[in-house]
Amino acid sequence: MFKWMIGPLAAIALALPASAQGTLDAVRARGALNCGVNTNAPGFTTLDSRGEYQGMVADLCRGLAAAIFGDATKVRWVPLTFATRFTALGAGEVDVLMLTSTHTVLRDSTLGLRFTANYFYDGHGFMAARATNATNVASLAGASICLLQGTTNEGITAEYFRARNLAFTPVLFADQDQVVRALAAGRCDAYGMDASGLASAQSALPNPADWVILPERFSKEPYTPVIRRGDENWFDVVRWFVSALIEAEESGVTLDNADDLRASSQDANIRRLLGALPEVGQALRLDPAWALNAIRTIGNYGEMYNRHFGPGTPVAMPRGQNEIWTRGGLHYAPPFR
Repeated sequence: MFKWMIGPLAAIALALPASAQGTLDAVRARGALNCGVNTNAPGFTTLDSRGEYQGMVADLCRGLAAAIFGDATKVRWVPLTFATRFTALGAGEVDVLMLTSTHTVLRDSTLGLRFTANYFYDGHGFMAARATNATNVASLAGASICLLQGTTNEGITAEYFRARNLAFTPVLFADQDQVVRALAAGRCDAYGMDASGLASAQSALPNPADWVILPERFSKEPYTPVIRRGDENWFDVVRWFVSALIEAEESGVTLDNADDLRASSQDANIRRLLGALPEVGQALRLDPAWALNAIRTIGNYGEMYNRHFGPGTPVAMPRGQNEIWTRGGLHYAPPFR
């Protein structure tokens, strides 16, 4: 998802907190990972009936905490909007942004931030009220379209309609909760967002069948955890944490068999991944069992995806590009050696 308008956020690069202490050491000293999450995005981050965060983004926060502490509960949740997330990260309010953030060249080169490893591939699309009889995006000419402020979707929508000399009325909101309420109240004819966000919003509407997700996709939206620039060890920790979940799926390591494989596997790659051979953990300044602790908490990437987007879930989506490479997808872990 999501960020097109850089604007004053370029000032983040000038406002980064100066500290000789690396982020990993600061997290350990604090005793908790400050993790930036979406406010309400079914499939990625929602609060359950017990007031606990659930979703892929929430799992990533817990998994990273487990990798660092061996304890998935050591997370301090920091809900952020798309308009405030990069400022909050630059100001040191969070250690990592897990909330859905697209890796783009301008963000990468102007914000003083680093984008780590892709955990979800998406693309911009539109959802229209069935009453509009829209069958494609061109049929939304003249429509009022809900958009989230400070997202790639805001710019993509404007560019699409401008290039085709079509008019539309943008209706801007700060978060998806506001969008869902606006759609339910009939304030917008359509919603422009990444496909996962459209499915998430549709599942939250009072009458989901009154809305149809149009088939076209108009962009590449790779989501990655984001950190502050200038901390190579923390960059490595976060990047290889995501890669470990993908490697686990590639290697057949699951939540249920990870402990047994650590004890019994003769595959050197699995032994390095799970800490039976300690060099990867040593290189990252983590416990040798760091990846094992994450996997035994949230499972491998495929298990995590299916838990939140698989068949029978409220936001069910075919894996498509989010499959591992051996099954035709884009996920591919660099070698664990």
